[in-house]
Amino acid sequence: MTLAVPPAAAGERLDRFLGDVEEVGSRAAAERLLDERKVLVDGSSRTKSYRLEGGEELEVEVSEHRESELEPEQLDLRIAYEDEHLLVVDKPAGLVVHPSAGHGSGTLVHGLLGHAIAGGKDADRPGIVHRLDRGTSGLLVVARSEEAHRRLQQLLHKRELEREYLTLVNGRPRSKAGRIEAAIGRDRHDPTRISLDTDTPRDAVTNFEVVELLRAHALLRARLETGRTHQIRVHLAAIELPVSGDPVYGVGGDLGLERQFLHSARLAFPHPVTGERVETESPLPEDLERALAAAR
Repeated sequence: MTLAVPPAAAGERLDRFLGDVEEVGSRAAAERLLDERKVLVDGSSRTKSYRLEGGEELEVEVSEHRESELEPEQLDLRIAYEDEHLLVVDKPAGLVVHPSAGHGSGTLVHGLLGHAIAGGKDADRPGIVHRLDRGTSGLLVVARSEEAHRRLQQLLHKRELEREYLTLVNGRPRSKAGRIEAAIGRDRHDPTRISLDTDTPRDAVTNFEVVELLRAHALLRARLETGRTHQIRVHLAAIELPVSGDPVYGVGGDLGLERQFLHSARLAFPHPVTGERVETESPLPEDLERALAAAR
């Protein structure tokens, strides 16, 4: 596969750029290709940390399929919905969704391998359509076949996968509802963070409404139109409503929280095979209920 690096990607790491290419599928897959010297930048091999200048030509040797080497693990998981095509799992906070550097075992994928998850081009992410941050809890849909995976991705791209989150913010909104439309990407000064100050902006839209207004906090319902990394946390921080407990963009340790108050509470979509409506909900976990009670 040959592709041109757009000018907007100047300054971005090679592995991160490749990980966003659909045919590659993930940063982990990109790192494997780079380690195996299956990527050429203007005819030469580069390291994964190589910073793109924009305008380069990449030659990438992508395998059609690689069998997974992952082993199933027993994890205590709540399945909110399942049928022969897909399942919706209620992910607990602290659990990483898929294998990556530093997380070779104990991930959600390992715990779901016994549930016949399948689909997608990355053997280390079978069935995974979208993700939740490690510190975020709640609902996630996972495919059980190549066809279901492809159709779920189409629903995601067409914004027909309804994802609603409950989040507690430190501050009081000026209105009962709002819409944040601001492109985000890797921060130009700190690549470990996502921000609006970026050289690689990607469109991002978050809608929110106030569920409960408290003395110094507010419980919000946030609905994603796009699903960028850390989107809700970055967008709310940008309008001076930082997420309680968020150690990176918000107020770490607020109300005794050990992670961000962000929970995927509702997931709804037309079934990718039958067309029937699928509606799933997840109650707030105990740690978030305690923090909400403290805020009240």
